[in-house]
Amino acid sequence: MNRGEKRAIVLLSGGMDSCVCAALAVRDYAPAALHISYGQRTEDRERQSFFEICQRLNIQDKLVVRNEALRAIGGSALTDDNIAVPASHSVGQDIPVTYVPFRNAHFLAVAVSWAEVLGADKIFIGAVEQDSSGYPDCRPAYYEAFNRVIKAGTKEGTIEVVTPLIGLRKAEIVRLGLELGAPFDLTWSCYSRQDRACGICDSCVLRLRAFAAAGANDPIPYAEKEIVEL
Repeated sequence: MNRGEKRAIVLLSGGMDSCVCAALAVRDYAPAALHISYGQRTEDRERQSFFEICQRLNIQDKLVVRNEALRAIGGSALTDDNIAVPASHSVGQDIPVTYVPFRNAHFLAVAVSWAEVLGADKIFIGAVEQDSSGYPDCRPAYYEAFNRVIKAGTKEGTIEVVTPLIGLRKAEIVRLGLELGAPFDLTWSCYSRQDRACGICDSCVLRLRAFAAAGANDPIPYAEKEIVEL
């Protein structure tokens, strides 16, 4: 690994996209991994994936933070037990109920603070615009604006959020991860279950389609699998 002494923070949820970002960060930097639990339905399973991915990629510096605000605010199927996680086929053109209001701003704020302390000048986040659920905080314009906020509001003004996957299709992310040796077998993407992935929520179906389009086998267990249309 050609990491040198350059430091970076990688936001590592434990999902497929963040895992590929972590593999990219390990290739080019001495990364520190940040995981934020926010009362989501699968937080225990995601945290398990975080630690296992860090171990596999030999990421030594880790920080786990709990955000109490997002669950208290609610308004999302991921944080409110009274809102059901929809099956993928029922998700329309509007922003789905699995959107957690302004979640990535909470995550990035913690990452920027830690980056200032560690002297890291890059923050990796696995935001994806193509083949995604259409969340507004996964658009390029959002990160361009956030980088302006960081420049104005930090001591040195040199920290930058980077989104290496944002313009890729999900199948391209799978292929990139396979090239990098990203440990997909340790990842977790399901919105609703922690024992076996449900296979029918939007996140599961997007993931299954990506692996099928990449001609690869998804190594995690599924309770069922919706028919994948390429």
